[in-house]
Parts: sequence; structure tokens; C-alpha cells
Amino acid sequence: MEEEEAELRNPFPSPPSHYTNCTSHNLKLLALLKERTADQSIDLADINQHQVLVDQTDVPPWPLVQLEKPRVDWILEEGQYNVFGDTWFVKETIPSLAELGGHQLYPADPSADRRPALLAVLHSLLVTYSNLTDALLLPPPAPTATAPPEWQRHVEWITVLAQNIMAAANDLRPVQARGNLELMMQRQLELRKEETKAIHLQCDALETQLANLRSTAEQKDTTPNKSAIPPRHNTGNTLTYEDVWRWVEQV
Repeated sequence: MEEEEAELRNPFPSPPSHYTNCTSHNLKLLALLKERTADQSIDLADINQHQVLVDQTDVPPWPLVQLEKPRVDWILEEGQYNVFGDTWFVKETIPSLAELGGHQLYPADPSADRRPALLAVLHSLLVTYSNLTDALLLPPPAPTATAPPEWQRHVEWITVLAQNIMAAANDLRPVQARGNLELMMQRQLELRKEETKAIHLQCDALETQLANLRSTAEQKDTTPNKSAIPPRHNTGNTLTYEDVWRWVEQV
């Protein structure tokens, strides 16, 4: 039994030991058993399968009902199912402290206002801690005393109060996760806006520089050259204002 429990809790468990029973022959026997008992209002587990399948060969000694598929309606009704020794819920929910067997001191309804109850729990925790310090200063009980010491009662109550505070904090995990996700998305949006603003500023600076180059080129193109520079023959490699203007337009 211990080896079977250890196998069930193995991260990579082996198939169940009864998987060898799921053969084609046994499945045909199960279908035949259902067909012959269809007109009877008796559960298959209560029927003598050897008597019904007397004309068949290799009828197994174990009940053929074990080959039935799991009842999904039963799983939905119970709200949970077992797989490899672990219990899984059909609808993933955070169990409350009362469902886990604890002493819950705040309302179980998440829509109710829990602040008054949690403030009372915090106040009781502080008072109990103060009483615990006083109890620790008391003289030790007599060796013949059978009653538990006073400090033990305070420690047990502090444990209950701490469990309520931790359980109430765990109930707020979805709210905390949603708030963190909203802050993350807002931060990403702000970063996108800052990057877009920086790109626009750079584009404006480039447009200003291009406008200055364009105006400078136009002024030099319209102003006659009065300097006494001897004319040079155009060899085909001289850079003119028209070339500069075409380059500015391309940029």
C-alpha cells in the first residue's frame, strides 16, 4: 500500500495496475453484459456477470463494471476529482479558511466589508500578545498541576488570529495581481508615449535643419556672384547649387 501511494505521488507515475484489464475482449464482454441486462433495472455491480455471460469464454473474475468510464455528471456534482492521488477542483477556487478546517473570524462572502472584522482581529492580536508577555513572567506551575499553562492558551489564540490574517491576505491575491497588471500596462503606455514624443522631437529638429538648408540654398541661388574670380571650365564634376538643392529635396 505504501509503494502504491509513493507511485501515485511520483512526478511521472506509471499507469494504474489494472490497465492490463482494458483489452478488446473484456470491453466486448462489458458491452454484451450491458446489452443483456438493458431491460433490468438493476445496477451492473449487483448482477452476477458469470451467470449472464455463461456462454462466453474467458470471463474475468473481477467485475467488468471497473471498465466503465468515469461519470462526468458525478464529477460535476461533487466539484472535484482525483488524479494520481491528488484532488483537483473542477472550478479553480481559493478555499476559504473554514473549508480548510480553520476557525474563520471574518465574513466568507468576498463582497462583504471585511475591514471591521479584520480590525477586530488585529486588536485582539495585540491584546493577546500583551497578555502573553504577562503570562511569561508568571512563576512556573507546580509539578502536580494538570491544567495547561496560561501562555499556551494565548499562543493557540495568536495562531488562530494569524491564520485569519494570512487567509484574508491570500483572498486579495487576485486583486493584487490585477492591480500589478494595470500598473505594468500603464507604465508600458507611458514608455510608448515618451518614445513617440522623442521621435517627434527629432523629426521636428530634422525638418528645421532641412528648412534652413533649403532657405540658404535659395538665397545663394538668387544672389549674383560679384567676386572677381576667373571663370572655370565645367569639367562635369563641379558641384552647383542645383545639385545641392536636389540633394536637400531628396533628404
